[in-house]
This record gives sequence, C-alpha cells and structure tokens, in this order.
Amino acid sequence: MKKMNITILETSDVHGSIFPINYGTNKEADVGLGKIASLIKQERQKNENTILIDNGDLIQGTPLTYHYARINHERPNPMVLLANELRYDAAVFGNHEFNYGKEVLGSAVNESNFPWLSANIMNKETGEPYYGCPYLIKDVNGVKVGILGLTTPYIPNWEQPENIEGIDFVNPVEEAKKWVKYLREELDVDIVIVSYHGGFERDLETGEPTETLTGENQGYQICQEVEGIDVLLTGHQHRQIEDQMINGVIIVQPGNNGIALGKVSLQLENQEGIWKIVKKTSALLPVIGVQADLDLLDQVREYEQATQEWLDQPIGKIEGDMVVNNPMEIRMGDNALIEFFNHVQMDVADVEISNTALFDNQSPGLTENVTMRDVVSNYIYPNTLKVIRISGADMKEALERSASYFKQYDGGEVEVNPAFTTPKPQHFNYDMWEGIEYVIDIRKPVGERIVKLEFKGAPVDPNQEYDVVMNNYRAGGGGEYFMYKDKPVIKDIPTDVSELIANYILEKKVVTATVNHNWKVIY
Repeated sequence: MKKMNITILETSDVHGSIFPINYGTNKEADVGLGKIASLIKQERQKNENTILIDNGDLIQGTPLTYHYARINHERPNPMVLLANELRYDAAVFGNHEFNYGKEVLGSAVNESNFPWLSANIMNKETGEPYYGCPYLIKDVNGVKVGILGLTTPYIPNWEQPENIEGIDFVNPVEEAKKWVKYLREELDVDIVIVSYHGGFERDLETGEPTETLTGENQGYQICQEVEGIDVLLTGHQHRQIEDQMINGVIIVQPGNNGIALGKVSLQLENQEGIWKIVKKTSALLPVIGVQADLDLLDQVREYEQATQEWLDQPIGKIEGDMVVNNPMEIRMGDNALIEFFNHVQMDVADVEISNTALFDNQSPGLTENVTMRDVVSNYIYPNTLKVIRISGADMKEALERSASYFKQYDGGEVEVNPAFTTPKPQHFNYDMWEGIEYVIDIRKPVGERIVKLEFKGAPVDPNQEYDVVMNNYRAGGGGEYFMYKDKPVIKDIPTDVSELIANYILEKKVVTATVNHNWKVIY
C-alpha cells in the first residue's frame, strides 16, 4: 500500500512584520517573517511534500510597510519580494490588504509569483471573482490538492469606499459550498484545503456563540455546513489554535505578527487507486528562540534602513506628561495623550466633538522629544478621519457600547469585560471623547452606565444632531458601533491620522499637555 505525508504550512496576520524587532522601542522581539523563514526551511527539509500558504493581512501593519506604501512605493513590495523568495504557493486576501488602496494592492498582486485566492471577493459588474482566482490546484507528488481562498465579508464596514470600489464581498459560506463541491466532483481533487481569512464565531467545544453573529467570523459555520473540507486554515482573530477539529475538519490559527507558523500534517494511503487521509493533526511552531534567516532579511535591508531613518526624524516637543504608564488608568479618566489626539482631530476637521481610542496596551505615549517612531507607535493603524452627523440618542448608545468595556464592578479591582479580550483583544473598541462631558458608572448594568451626558453645559438632546469626527473604521460601524452605520458623512479627511498628528506637532513645534477632565469612570 502506497503511503505519503503532506505538510501544509500557514502564515496569517503577519501584518508587515519582517525583522525581529519592536518598532516602538527598537528592541528585539520574537516576531517576523525572518524567523518564520527559518522554520519554513526546517519543515521543507523534513518533508519535500510541503505546501505554503499565507492566509491574509500580509502587506500592512508595520512602519516599514507604511513607509513603503505611503512614501516610497516605486520599488517592489517588500512583503511580496520575501514571499516570492520563500516560494509561497498561494496567498489569500485579508481585510487589511485593502488599507493602502487599490494601486498598492494591485502592484502586490502583479508582483507575486503565486496566485492570490478569493472565491467571495466579486466584481460588482460581472459577478465573477474580482481577482480571478477562487482556487488553486496543486499536484503534490501525484496527490491532487485543491486550495480554496475565502475572506471575511465584513470589509465594507471598515474600509474606505474608494479602496473597494467595484468590489462585492459575498457570503463565504455559500461560496465555499459551491466551490468545494466543484473541486470534489468536477475537478476530482484528493484533498480540499480552505484558507479563510476569518475566525470562529462560536466556542470550538460547545458551539455556543462567542460574539455577536454579524458574519465577520464564520469558521465554525463553514466546518459544520460545508461538506468535503479536509483542512481549514484560519486567521483574522489573532488567536493561537492548534490540534483541534470541528466536524472532522482539522483547523489551525497561528496568531499574528509572525509569532508562530501554523502546521498541518496529513498522513495518506492509496487505497485502490484513491488517496485517503488516514490521520491529520495541526500544531503551532513558535518563533521564540529561532534565529532569523539573515539572507532573507538582507533582501529588504534597504527598506528597513530607510524606515529607521524616517522613524528617527525629530518632529517637535511635548511640554508635560503624555506617557502611558498604566493603560487601564488612561481608560478610567481624561488624560493628556487622548485629549491631544482628539484635539488634533477636532482641529483638522473643524468640529467641536471627537472620539478616539488607546489602541492597545503597548502604546507608549509621547515623551518630551517626539519622533515619527513615537507617533506610529501610538497610532498604529492607517486610519483616516470622517465627520459624521449623529443624533444625541446615537451618541448615548455609542457611549454605552464603550462603557461595556468594563466588567460589572463588584468591589474588587476594576476589570475589562472578557468580550473585549477574548478570543481577540479589542482595546481599540473603547472610545474616549472630547467636546462633551460624561460620566460612566460601572456599578450599573451594561446599557445603563452613562449617568451624565452634556454638551456645552446642557444635557445632550436625544433628538438633536451633532457632528462628530472619528476614524473611518469607527464611522463605518466597526467594533459593533452599529449606530454609526449609514449616517451622513459631512466631511471626509483622506490623510492618515498618524500623518495628521505628525504634521500638527511639526507646525506647533511645542505641544503643551492639557487635561480638562471632561469625562471619568466612577465605581
């Protein structure tokens, strides 16, 4: 009886991470494609029957990719250059692939020596896959492997309209049903791999919902409803999932920023001329302690040097304290860093009300001497700004959504609601406002926590309209701020917020830290 082992390697949510460093501090970190490359080479030495797939969010996410996309994208895309060098078999579109616009994405696709797969990203006019490649057929030593690409359809809720013009994001579950059947019955493949840039909407053991079922993550549903899938590669949620199966489908998810390589191992036997999988397992290979592939890093050393020079450019000074020492403390009451970001947004948009977030718990804040590195270490997303017109009732509802960030207070330590940490940290979905006065009481139930809400000393009228500036992700309803969806856009400011912050500091030269204590959390 003929036997064979096939290895499937997955990267996902690498987010432009190449070098093993933290750009905020420039200290070493166990991240990046350089370290992942060493693991890939080790696995290929163990088994030549290896398939390598990127599951999305590859080309965006670090100062290096930002500098390339926004300042100098005449050269080849550094992420694609390395993916070509590593001989990827295929890549799937993630939601962040669209952040830098169609030109940068189109160049990345054209420069790739491998196909970008997208069964549910459709051309609005023709109804055909927008990028032309729903699947890839790969012959692995006589075994016919079908690889289907799918992407979370929730992208229109986050992305700038011009970046996805003419594109329709349809239900990946329905497309999976159609294409998996086609791969099995028409193309007669031996193995079906679905690479889905999305995660799991339910608990993997119990099937209970773990989030509002908006359609952002449908991995569990795909496993339960689509017949004929052998392997489901996932991502988007930045979780680390290994050695688990749903309805007979082996699954894996390798975290983010290149902290681990996903590996699926298939044992096959040829039974009467037909290849059958007799065993399948999945594992994560962490990069901790792994030496980066220096030859690979040398391929993009010039990109890195240019980025570092740009990051170290001094742009101005801060008078006062804008350093982040305790992220929870920042979210408990008005502070200078958040007030400054809101003031920049209000100044640029020429409105009186603004909201923003402390995006993650690694944000360092701003020290006395500010460089571009400091700005991009705090404002880590390529967001732009929109001014939308909302009602007072919408404002109250949005503040209640933010107030749900805190667990019900019971007399001990103030804690974060697990819905904002599990399965994926979502600190970026807690907004802090300037231009209004409000109080959050976390002793009260979720939905009843805003005990004060005023504008210019008078209670906010539920029926009155207010113009508010916020980032484009939030303005589209991202983070379950559904009250903002389809609200009138009064002003669209297409410049990246990090650039707006840098320009503001460059113009002022010295920025004084101020705190007007317009909001607080009580308990």
